[in-house]
Amino acid sequence: MDAADTVIIERLNLLRDNVDYLKTEASATRSFQEYAENVRVKKAVERSLHVAIEACLDLARHVIAREGFRFPQDYQDTFRVLADERVVSQTLLPSLLDMARFRNLIVHDYAKIDDVKVYEILRNRLGDFDAFAEAIRTYLLGA
Repeated sequence: MDAADTVIIERLNLLRDNVDYLKTEASATRSFQEYAENVRVKKAVERSLHVAIEACLDLARHVIAREGFRFPQDYQDTFRVLADERVVSQTLLPSLLDMARFRNLIVHDYAKIDDVKVYEILRNRLGDFDAFAEAIRTYLLGA
């Protein structure tokens, strides 16, 4: 196993750990109001979403570099490259583009983070991370 494979495995594990944590919080948080009033949970969820998205982007960049795919112009384009190359499905692509947009919000416009949007991701979109990880695993095992 080379260094690139080690990084891919580490990022897949990091992604899994953060998504597992997020699923735990999703199960434990019974309502939006409960979520919105718990500053500790909000901060932890936001950070775990950020790390999970960064892990997805790292994985995407490693696959792009490894395979010699075209260089992406920005974070959203990173996922477009993977869709163009059939690493991820066109069906999953809109969710990945949303991830990239959310990453930019959480990093650059952190004062404008919408609790409703974060809660919606927590309750309804964590499967997107699992689908991405599975697409990466499938591609690398089949490549």
